[in-house]
Amino acid sequence: MKTKDARKSAILESLKGGLIVSCQVQKDDPIYTDDIVVKMAEAARWAGAVGIRANSPEQISAIKKAVPELPVIGLWKVWHDDTDVFITPTMKEVDAIYETGAEIIALDCTAQITHEKTAAWDLLKQAKEKYPDAIFFADVSNYDEAKHAIENGADIVAPTLYGYTKETAHIEGPDLREFARMCRDFKDDAYVMMEGHLYTPEDAMKCIFLGAHSVVVGSAITRPHLTAKRFVDLLSGYQNNWRDAEKAKH
Repeated sequence: MKTKDARKSAILESLKGGLIVSCQVQKDDPIYTDDIVVKMAEAARWAGAVGIRANSPEQISAIKKAVPELPVIGLWKVWHDDTDVFITPTMKEVDAIYETGAEIIALDCTAQITHEKTAAWDLLKQAKEKYPDAIFFADVSNYDEAKHAIENGADIVAPTLYGYTKETAHIEGPDLREFARMCRDFKDDAYVMMEGHLYTPEDAMKCIFLGAHSVVVGSAITRPHLTAKRFVDLLSGYQNNWRDAEKAKH
């Protein structure tokens, strides 16, 4: 069942029907500057976004200082060559995000095996036991992983990693039919949000219509180099796949 905690419920309900902007940048991105994520977050606030998704303790802290009124979904991406698990993969990253004061902690809740040779989704239960006051956002790639995450206490589930696992790596667009099934089946047990492969306001509105509590959009808003690459990819006859750049390890 959805949380009965009044504080958590207030935060989660404040996101209903709104846009959460993913404000992330890596140091090898062509748009990188020390304050770029803060500018992204300030622009999102100006536009009327209801929340921010941010990566790494440093960037989360900077954003929380700049836009304290917006709830932050915090994560920490750590890449290894032997695994596709990179979103908040261990308790070390959970600890660091919690210390920033991020209202929500996002982590990989897929069945994939981590660099530490554990199932990624095992971390959720451990993190909830350590931080019962935290709100947890489960990034999954399919319906079964969403179900497993909810059974282990996830407050939020989203198909963030659809397209980022070996089984779904060939995918470019969202699976709206599967997402609608998640919304129908899990709406009483968790907050189902949409994240991934949304490129227009119309895409976002479709997801709200299908039952999304809110939507998270990143690349289409805050990563103009990838938006440009999508155009170039099509204009060049799909000779290069822009998604390779989107999925690149940093």
